[in-house]
Amino acid sequence: MGLIFGSIIYHIMKRIELKLGLLLILIFLLMSGMVRIVSNYYVSTTLDDFFMPGSQPHESGTFYSPSQCDKCHGDYDSDVEPSFNYDGSMMAHSMRDPLFEASLSIANQDAAFSGDLCIRCHTPKGWLEGRSVPTDGSALTAADREGIQCHFCHKLVDPLSTSAEDLNYINTMDHVPLQHGNGMYVVDSNDNLRRGPYDDVNANHPTLYSSFHTKSEFCATCHDVSNPVFSKTSEGAYLPNTIGEEAPSFNKHDMFPAERTYSEWKMSAYNTPEGVPSNVFGGNKENVSSCIDCHMQDVTGKGSEKNSSPIRNDLALHDLTGGNTFIPLLIKDLHETEVDTVAINAGIVRAKYMLQNAATLNVNSTKEANGYQVQVEVVNETGHKLPSGYPEGRRIWINVQAIDIENNIIYESGAYNAETGVLNKNGTKIYEAKLGMSQEVADLANTNAPGYYSSGVSFHFALNNTIVKDNRIPPRGFTNANFESIQAAPVGYSYPDGAYSDTTLYNIPLETHRINVKLLYQTVSKEYIEFLRDKNVTDNKGQILYDLWVKHGKSAPVVMKELEMFTSTLNTHNADTLSNRIKLFPNPANNLVNVQFNFSSKKEMLLEIYSLNGVKIKTIAKGIVIPKETIRIETAGLTSGTYILNFKIDGIKASKMLIKK
Repeated sequence: MGLIFGSIIYHIMKRIELKLGLLLILIFLLMSGMVRIVSNYYVSTTLDDFFMPGSQPHESGTFYSPSQCDKCHGDYDSDVEPSFNYDGSMMAHSMRDPLFEASLSIANQDAAFSGDLCIRCHTPKGWLEGRSVPTDGSALTAADREGIQCHFCHKLVDPLSTSAEDLNYINTMDHVPLQHGNGMYVVDSNDNLRRGPYDDVNANHPTLYSSFHTKSEFCATCHDVSNPVFSKTSEGAYLPNTIGEEAPSFNKHDMFPAERTYSEWKMSAYNTPEGVPSNVFGGNKENVSSCIDCHMQDVTGKGSEKNSSPIRNDLALHDLTGGNTFIPLLIKDLHETEVDTVAINAGIVRAKYMLQNAATLNVNSTKEANGYQVQVEVVNETGHKLPSGYPEGRRIWINVQAIDIENNIIYESGAYNAETGVLNKNGTKIYEAKLGMSQEVADLANTNAPGYYSSGVSFHFALNNTIVKDNRIPPRGFTNANFESIQAAPVGYSYPDGAYSDTTLYNIPLETHRINVKLLYQTVSKEYIEFLRDKNVTDNKGQILYDLWVKHGKSAPVVMKELEMFTSTLNTHNADTLSNRIKLFPNPANNLVNVQFNFSSKKEMLLEIYSLNGVKIKTIAKGIVIPKETIRIETAGLTSGTYILNFKIDGIKASKMLIKK
């Protein structure tokens, strides 16, 4: 109780700037034993060091549980309804994520109170209702662990809005953000009003049209993150501010960049009125432009179970999916009685779909005197870097195998041992970002203990102030100048202006009969998992995470793309080639859709149809298809919505999205 009381007192004093009074109160609480401070941290930072403008605790009312929203927005059509799809997303479980919790423990150890910056986006309810202190999350309630709740998102106000309704609220605030990002959210205190992207809603609660809910700036709120304890110098370095003081500038680009997903999109070709054509993302849209177009694609359906709710063709599917297929397994294990495991399983299927369509893989092979030269090109098909997001542990790599006529592997790059979780990095092309800390910060934090800080590379998120490596593939529209301006330029690697792919050359033996190439994605590496276990001196969350990691396959990599090439014919077969040779029309379809194949020879094929939730509906065709063949599929029995057609042709898999009107 004393911890919660101390939190409330702090935020009251923070808002009225009575810091001397706060100090006296905290001294009293410490002497009386009502507040305890754990001194595991290396840097004695304060809450002031992590203060950000925007709505502050106890200024935004209270928040309803997603179960309240389920009453109207769930249990009527799991393919399109907001509730079921949200329940399977990582946003619904952002505070149940054991990887986040283990990382939070380390952050609080390294820099006191740093967890406050993390908690504000992982459980806005807990933060805004005043339970973010202690910053290890120990004061949070079960309801706070519901993560980024529906009610929070639909109370958000654009801090840069010029509308009269929004300004009426914004003008009552003391700390108005001047840009989007870094958890600087503005949240309306009116608990009954819901903001959203439609102006024709007939709801049981007051609604307000909000163009903010259609824009990428909405996503920027928590997907453009900087560490406010470091400020950029004129030489481009990031050095610590004076401890105990707020950042001299609340401009995120003056601080050390931890994540730049929104800014990467902003500097891409996707951030244009026309966007980029896509037949795998966007649902009913032909072109994708905003973050929402891809991560909340347009589907056909109703937003609520009410009879009066209109059927829309631009209903934003609340799948909120990225590429995380591993952590949901751990969440199901840890919180089985609290979560909808069916929804989580469906979310995993959607995440795999996103990964499998996030890149194109092109391979060419040339015979030379002493062997073959294999050229592997990875094309980024997303609106941000590949991969993007919080960099610790996540990575993509290329696996190349050369196999002889007797099926022996005679060459391999990017070999991964599933039993140990070890990736052989020797000669392996890995797309990743690595952060580190300067010597000044290492000295300040007293981090020279063996194994704590090595070669400039560090997993210590709260202390990192340098980027050691970043060779992640940029999106369409990339220029070095633009990405430099958002603190997202390549480091230790180079891409020419206009690049959105990367090519790697491999020399393989002359005895090669078959070449197998895979593009693999891993949510979290063994190195990061072991770091979170071994460096935790505060609690057992690192050990809990490690045990779950072992139990659930050590974050087995997901195959994003795979292809096979035979040196005898030098023919390339892969999912992208197949996808380009398959056409659906009409799409969207009413009662019939044609599947047209454009092959030069007969192929063995299996065609199945799945719901977006990953449930197999039926097998459409199995057997041989001939060149230029067209298959007619009756769709009259399908309900309106979005489906996935899965093809397996000559052993290679590909998928197409089908929309039923």
